[in-house]
This record gives sequence, structure tokens and C-alpha cells, in this order.
Amino acid sequence: MNDTATLPDQETMYEALVRRDTSFEGVFFAAIRTTGIFCRPSCSARKPKPENVEYFPDTKTAIANGYRACKICHPMLDLGATPEWLQPLMEEVEQDATIRLQAEDLKQRGLDPVRVRRWFQKLHGMTFTSYLRMRRINQAFGQIRHKTPVTDAAFQSGYESLSGFGDGFKKTLGSAPAKSSDQQVITVTRLLTPLGPMLAGATEQGICLLEFADRPMLETQLNRLHKRMNAKTLPGDSPFFAQLDKQLEDYFAGKRTDFDLPLITPGTEFQQKVWAALRTIPFGITRSYAEQAKSIGQPTAVRAVARANGDNRISILIPCHRVIGADGKLTGYGGGLWRKKRLLEIEGCGSQL
Repeated sequence: MNDTATLPDQETMYEALVRRDTSFEGVFFAAIRTTGIFCRPSCSARKPKPENVEYFPDTKTAIANGYRACKICHPMLDLGATPEWLQPLMEEVEQDATIRLQAEDLKQRGLDPVRVRRWFQKLHGMTFTSYLRMRRINQAFGQIRHKTPVTDAAFQSGYESLSGFGDGFKKTLGSAPAKSSDQQVITVTRLLTPLGPMLAGATEQGICLLEFADRPMLETQLNRLHKRMNAKTLPGDSPFFAQLDKQLEDYFAGKRTDFDLPLITPGTEFQQKVWAALRTIPFGITRSYAEQAKSIGQPTAVRAVARANGDNRISILIPCHRVIGADGKLTGYGGGLWRKKRLLEIEGCGSQL
């Protein structure tokens, strides 16, 4: 096995492989000696005996050792990537926010409607039909916010009747189109990274959410945003997403040390102070929770600072991963300690840990 210092023990990895544990995605790849292939931890293929498994920290090392990628779990693709069979449909959807497609339309495109629905349920937590409907509502909401008459917004968003539009709008946002001026929509999308997919959220003012999609507290964070911003989350596109995606790509490639996107961070006064302090920690530097508490002028508030760090909703851009224990050990990270370790390694802090 290669680079064992960066991997969990073999017993832990084998148990994760047997359980098909998605929380170990990005931590290791399992190579099967008897077949010559390597897989993700969550691969659905039949499991080998433990003595027939070799573990690697990345796909490059597995390939260098003579293994080829599994055709079931496709370990060479970023986790959460759109499969090849679905890419033409997604390109069509991304180009037209008003598109309406039924089961027969999918069949005409050579797609199985059940397969499409299952993929959307798994990746987005909703059916394909719901996904399209919410994108249309999101577009209409934006138009109404910019003074487009409700009737025009309805028909321009692909609706064939005002009553159908009004019912769908109220069901999704909780108010009639003409009474939605006090509401906000947080547009969300999934971005692929080497450490797994992330859910990004944006308003017209800036980025308000960036969390790993498998974070256990993600639903709680979304609910808090809804309450603080009087907002609903809807799938769609934002001009900030392309910038965010490019800046994250550069960061993971070692070409970027800071970010320059506008951030929206609703929270208490104390949380705001803690999050602002996080943004002052330089790239490549770590700080203890005690040092962070001192930096905001409240040296006894170590536990409160740790809680506020945990409530940070904009991972990486607000670098809560740079805060570690006083003894130099990694502690508390909503995206998983293995991700915290990888982020610090990207920033050149690996030798400090």
C-alpha cells in the first residue's frame, strides 16, 4: 500500500467498503487484486475478501500500480458528476429555464423516465418534473422582483395559464405572486470538487451558502437561512456560480489563495464577529480556538467561538478549517475531519499536523 500515513487503518476501510459508506468518498480507493480494478468506497459491486484488497489515497496512484477504473462506480469521475447518458438532457435544461418535458419527451430522447427520476431523487431530493417546475418558478420570481407584470412573468416562464402559475407559485413560495415582494429566493446548485459535491446558494447580492452535500447539518443550515432571510431555496442559475466554480477549481489546483466573491452571512452579532475573524486567517496558517477568541477580544469565549465556527455556512471561502485544537490536532469540522485535513494539505499545512 502507498502513502499509508494519509489513510485510515485497513480494517476501517474494509468495513466502509462493505457498508458502501459514502462518507469515505475521497478518503481512499479500493483496488481488487483478483480483478485488477479499483473502486470507490461506495461501489455496489460484489465485495472481495479483505486479503484481496489494496488501498490507495487517489486514482492516480491506483493506476500507477496497474489497476483500471471500475465500470460500475466510475471512480475517475468527480463524485456527483452528471453521468454521460444524462449530459445532453442537462445541457438542454441549463439552456432553457422554461423547458417542460414529460415522460414521452424523455423517451423520444432515448431516456428511461424512471431512470431519470431515480437519479434526480438521489442527487437533488426531488423528481425531474419538480426540478423543472422549481426552475420555472425561480425565473418567474426574479422577473416579478424586477417589476415584470405577473402575467408576463407567468407566460415567459413556460406556464400556459395564470391559475396554474399562481397555484404553483404559492405552493412553492408560500405566497401569491403579487404579494411576494418581501420574500427572497436562494438559488441553489451543486458544484463538483475533488472532495465531493458541494451545495452552493446565492441571492442577487452574493453567495450565502457553500456546504458539502453530505454534511449532516446541511438541512439545519438551510432552515436557519430560510428563517433569517425570509427565503426559500430553489434550483437555478446565478451569475455568481460560474465565478465560484472557477475560483474553487483554481483553489483545489493550488492556483488560488483567496476568494473575492461577495458573501451574505446573516447571523448574530457574535457570529458575525467570529466569521469576520476567520477571514483574517492567512492561507497556509492555522489558528487555535483560543487564539481566535483572543483575536475578537473575548479570550474566555473559546467554546462559543467553536460553536460559531460550526455554524459557518460558507465553507472554504470563510476558512473555519484553519482553526485547530490547542494541541495541534484536528477537531470539529462539519464536512468531516478527513476533508479538513485535505484542505489544510492543499494550503501547505500538512506538515504542521
